Amino acid sequence: MTTTTANTAIAAKTPPPPTPARFRFPDPPEREPDEMTSFRQLHKTGHSHHLSQHLGNEDTTLVGADLWIARAPRSGTRGLRRPDLLIAFDVNPAAYDATGGYLISEQGKPPDFVLEVASVSTARVDVEQKPIDYAALGILEYWRFDETGAFHGKRLAGDRLVNGKYEPIPIEELPDGSLQGYSPALNLYLRAEHGQLGWYDPETGRHIATFNDERAGRLRAEARADQAEARADEEHEARLQAEAQVREMREELRRRDG
Repeated sequence: MTTTTANTAIAAKTPPPPTPARFRFPDPPEREPDEMTSFRQLHKTGHSHHLSQHLGNEDTTLVGADLWIARAPRSGTRGLRRPDLLIAFDVNPAAYDATGGYLISEQGKPPDFVLEVASVSTARVDVEQKPIDYAALGILEYWRFDETGAFHGKRLAGDRLVNGKYEPIPIEELPDGSLQGYSPALNLYLRAEHGQLGWYDPETGRHIATFNDERAGRLRAEARADQAEARADEEHEARLQAEAQVREMREELRRRDG
């Protein structure tokens, strides 16, 4: 056996190197009871679903919540953050699910938007520490919502990253007392109104589509279908009557000719 043949035979028997195991974040701990405000504001209302539908391609647009963010893989979670809402464009949502969090080195960019909903146990960190941490990660916008303003000091606040530091996004008070700020990252207005967080399209001035809108749309579609079916039944009945009249006329003519 020649050397080349022997090397080929050995190479054929050598198994390929094992595929490195995918890094995965530890499962997040359970939320404190007072932190359920985020569930009530974002998920029970369906807002996270509505945002995902409104913002575009679900294959490249990520709307996530309550999972870790890190710049690169690491063994522990000390100092890591889990935003109540995370939005990123032109990324891989499937990798987010498989990794159990947002890994910047894997996604190739920081998230575009994060939001925290106030609670007793997280309020101080939301206001004092998370702006520092999120700016260090390069997250473009950081928003905070507080149903009453008692925990964050404001019902609605937003910051945008400029030269590595967050600068406040203007918040205006509307005639009905609601507070509103524009998110360039999402091209949406965030609005604090009657203790609820809303998301408004600047082009239409209307809230993005909700479950109620979808239900109303289905009901309208069903009503149109029922009307179309009723018209079809009426037209069918009219044709039957016309055909019956033609038969009667022919029968009458045959009797006369006979």
